[in-house]
Amino acid sequence: MFVLPLGVIGPWQVVIIALVIVLLFGGKKIPELMKGIGKGVKSFKEGMNEIEDQINQADETLKKDPKDNAPKQD
Repeated sequence: MFVLPLGVIGPWQVVIIALVIVLLFGGKKIPELMKGIGKGVKSFKEGMNEIEDQINQADETLKKDPKDNAPKQD
């Protein structure tokens, strides 16, 4: 008996999932769904790039003169 490990998706499972998606949403809705997913991924990447830029700017500020950014002790 051949047993696949859990979490492995074979080619037949992909075909079945694709057929279920087509049956649920119809052929006309799939391009709209993919477009929405693409916009969401693009927005997520832009947000991640903005955060990375802010971190890099803060890092550069600290590298320029760490004494100016150190907490003041009374």
